[in-house]
Amino acid sequence: MENVDVIVLGAGPAGMTAALAAHESGASVALLERDERVGGTGAVSGGVIWVADNPRMRAAGMADSREEALAYFRSLDHGDLVDETLEAFVDRGPEALAFLEDIGAMKVALLEGYPDYYLDRPGAKPEGGRALDHDLFALGELGEWAGRITAIEDMKPMMLRETPLGGGTGVVEPEEMGRRIANQERGFGQAMVGRMLKACLDRGIEPRTGCEVARLLEEDGRITGVVLDDGTEIRAARGVVLSTGGFEWDKEMRQTFLRGPMDAPASPPSAAGTGHALAMAAGAKLGNMTQAWWAPTLAPPGREWAEGQQRAEPVLIERTCPHSLMVNRAGKRFCNEAANYSALAGAFHAFDPQSYDYQNLPAWLVFDAQYVERYPIGTRMPNEPIPDWVLRADTLGGLAEKLDIDGPALEATVARFNDHARAGHDPDFERGTSAYDHFYGDRSREGKAVTLGPVEQGPFYAVEIHMGLLGTNGGPRTDGSARILRHDGEPIPGLYGAGNAIACPTGGIYAGAGGTLGPALTFGVIAGQAAAQRDNL
Repeated sequence: MENVDVIVLGAGPAGMTAALAAHESGASVALLERDERVGGTGAVSGGVIWVADNPRMRAAGMADSREEALAYFRSLDHGDLVDETLEAFVDRGPEALAFLEDIGAMKVALLEGYPDYYLDRPGAKPEGGRALDHDLFALGELGEWAGRITAIEDMKPMMLRETPLGGGTGVVEPEEMGRRIANQERGFGQAMVGRMLKACLDRGIEPRTGCEVARLLEEDGRITGVVLDDGTEIRAARGVVLSTGGFEWDKEMRQTFLRGPMDAPASPPSAAGTGHALAMAAGAKLGNMTQAWWAPTLAPPGREWAEGQQRAEPVLIERTCPHSLMVNRAGKRFCNEAANYSALAGAFHAFDPQSYDYQNLPAWLVFDAQYVERYPIGTRMPNEPIPDWVLRADTLGGLAEKLDIDGPALEATVARFNDHARAGHDPDFERGTSAYDHFYGDRSREGKAVTLGPVEQGPFYAVEIHMGLLGTNGGPRTDGSARILRHDGEPIPGLYGAGNAIACPTGGIYAGAGGTLGPALTFGVIAGQAAAQRDNL
């Protein structure tokens, strides 16, 4: 039997942050990961972190406040916010980022001009500042761990702020790109995870991969450790932190809890609800279980995880570029295609009582030859061959036949959209009205032409858009100290949580880019520090 002060389950961003926070608070730490690689969903993400009044904003002289951030969240509340945890995130987010930067576990910069998602609400920041990007990180600093990050084979030698996703051009000089590749430099979530992993390794916190936890140990009502599936016991003198990710890859949990269809998650298969099951067995109170970090996704055939499961990618740029629109099975538009990805789930989950079905699934992104010449689709870049999984026809009627939708309906929808695009205004769904709509479109254009352009030059193309997510965000309820609560609202002694394994402090609200990682890292710090202090004897 092994004895440590704190056990952290899950070696994603929240878990590594909790491990670092516990270590810096004087605790010995065991960091356990059920997958063979570390990083989880964070490693395949853009890595953006949303925190109000953060240190980079302050350094740049950008105004923000606790009051503005809370007003922003509360204006979006539909009954899922809990004051204590929301306020803990807003109050301690800046401190958490400063902590990670101070110990070398993070190096971030402003995503300049990246606005919050709901600019009509009080406290929103149209000029941006709350979303942070990562500087490049050289994987060679990790030694033998360099190849042990989730999806590390996906080459990302750019910072997000250099790409169209972050408002950049996507162009890096060939000489500089060659230097980065030779030096194994990565951006996005890979930079975040790499730098955190390096900070852990420097402190002797080496993740133990392939560790499946069978159950939590409990003595006199207190969680005192874990039992692995091979019978190994590890004791925690101070606390256990659950940071194992969401439950979207567990079919039973997904079927039981999620509010609507979800068939193509963008997260890795390790997000299988392990922490949720452990917390429920310990008598935890659940919250926010119907919610997720929703995102429309592409799921190209042949794109698979190492375990063989279908791999999907969020559709961010494709649906915002000119010369494209989305239609449902009836050949009709049903949303502002350029709206933020999390909010778009509401359109996909619209239920028709007459047909007793979800009328906007399946959905299709339809685009034309102008789009193909200028913009990407999935991993296919402009002027590269069109993948076989992209459907093509010389006419809209021919395309409709391949999609098994009504040809005249599609033609009428496209004709109406084209009239509005030429006029520069979309009265049906107001695409192009919000500053957010402009951020991901073609920023070489002006005004609403950034996202509005007619679909009129054949051949015509279509790809299926799935209802996916970046991760679920419901789980055991915590208090503001990240202590997991029992059904009666009292803390379960010795048990803490962070990340997608808990009920998110911001409920189901995706405030802006990085709205998943901001709460996850903040509560990682809170959980690690609280567990190390053993504050709930």
